[in-house]
Amino acid sequence: MAAVSSSRPSADSGSPSLFVIVVLASVIMAVSMGLRQCFGLFQASVTSELAISAASFGFAVALHNLVWGVSQPILGALGDRFGPRPVLIACGLIYAAGLGIMASSRTPFVGLDLGLGVLTGIGVAGTGFGVLLGAVSHAAPPARRSQLLGVVSGIGSVGVLGLAPLGQTLIQTQDWRVAAFSFAVICLGVVVLSLFVGGGRAAAAPAEQPSPSAAVSVMAAAREALSHRGFVCMTIAFFACGFQLQFITAHLPRFLGLCGLPPSVGATALGLIGLCNAVGSYAFGLLGARYSRKHLLAGIYAIRTVATAVYLSLPITEATTLVFAIVMGFTWLGVVPLVSGLIGRLFGLSNFNMLFGLVFLCHQVGGFIGPFMGGVILDWTGGYTIAWYAMIVVGAVATVLQWPMDDLPRPRSAALSPA
Repeated sequence: MAAVSSSRPSADSGSPSLFVIVVLASVIMAVSMGLRQCFGLFQASVTSELAISAASFGFAVALHNLVWGVSQPILGALGDRFGPRPVLIACGLIYAAGLGIMASSRTPFVGLDLGLGVLTGIGVAGTGFGVLLGAVSHAAPPARRSQLLGVVSGIGSVGVLGLAPLGQTLIQTQDWRVAAFSFAVICLGVVVLSLFVGGGRAAAAPAEQPSPSAAVSVMAAAREALSHRGFVCMTIAFFACGFQLQFITAHLPRFLGLCGLPPSVGATALGLIGLCNAVGSYAFGLLGARYSRKHLLAGIYAIRTVATAVYLSLPITEATTLVFAIVMGFTWLGVVPLVSGLIGRLFGLSNFNMLFGLVFLCHQVGGFIGPFMGGVILDWTGGYTIAWYAMIVVGAVATVLQWPMDDLPRPRSAALSPA
C-alpha cells in the first residue's frame, strides 16, 4: 500500500504511513472486537457459579452494548479533536480493567454490571470502529477508502477466530476467571500497539460532497446530520444490525446447549463467523466502491433475515448451525464500510468519528435490547423461540427502511459554514 500522499498532511509530523495505519487499525480491532464477541462463552459458567439468572447475564452484555453506543459519539469527537492515539491508549486500559474486575469480582453488580457492562463498553468504544475507521478514512484517498475500510473491518473481525477457541479451552480446562484474566492481559496489547498510531488530528480529506472542506462545530454537524432524512433512515435501520448480532453473540452458545449440541459447536460457530466476516467485510468494501451502498446495506439485512428464518425451519444440528454461521459471518461487519462510506459521502470527514458514533448509538440500542430480551425470554419461557422471531421481524423492517434511503448530500447552509 502506498504511503499517505503529501497532499494529505497530518497535524502530527510523525504520522505513520497509510500501510502502517491500516495494519495497526486491523490488529487493534481484531483484539478489541474479538474479545467482546466471546462474552457468550462465559454465560453458563458465570450464571452457575454466581447463582444468577440468564437475564442478569444478558443485562450485563446489554449494558456493555448500550454504554458502548453512548460513549461512541463522545470518544469519536475526542478522536476528531485530539487524534486516535490518546483515545486508544486510555480506552485500552479501561477495557483491560473491566475484564480484570470481571475476573476477580465475587458479586454480579461489580463483576458483570461494572466490569463487563460499563468498563468494557467504554473500552471497546474507544478501541473499535469509530476511532480506528476515522483514522483510516482520513489517511486513505477517496478512491480507495471503501476498499481499505473493508480491509480493516475484515481483518479486524478474525480475532474471534483465535480468541473463541482459546477462551472455551481455558473455561473448560481451567476456570472462567482464568479465561477472563487472560483476556485482560491480551487487551493490554492494544495499549502497546496504540503507541505507534498517529497522535495528531489528521487533516480533512477531499470528500464526496459539496463544500467538503468546511469545518463545522460538533453540535452543528450533528444537527445537520439529524435533519437529513436519509441519514435518519440509515441510523434507524442500523438498530436491526445491533439487535441481531449482539443477540447471537450473547446467546448462540447457550441456545445450542439447549438444543443438545456440545459447547465446542458454539465456539466453532463464533470462530467461523469471524473467518467469514473477514471475507465478507472486504467483499462489501469492494462492492461499495462500485455499487449503491444503500442497496447493499438493504441486501445484508435481507440476507440475515432470510437466513434466520431458514435456520429455524430446519433441525438445529452442527451442520445447519455452521452453515448459518457462515452466512451470518459473511454479512456480519459488511455494513461497516458501507455505512462509513455513506457518512463520508453525505457529510465529509471533518466530524466523521462523531457522526459514525451517532449512527452507532442506534446500533447499540439494538445491541442492548437484543441480548437483554434474549435473557428475559429464556427465563420466562425456557427457550429462545420468541427472540428468534423478533430477529426476523426487526430485520425485515430494516430492509424496507434502508432500500429507498436518500443518499444525496445536501448543499451546506450558511448557518453550517465555518466562521
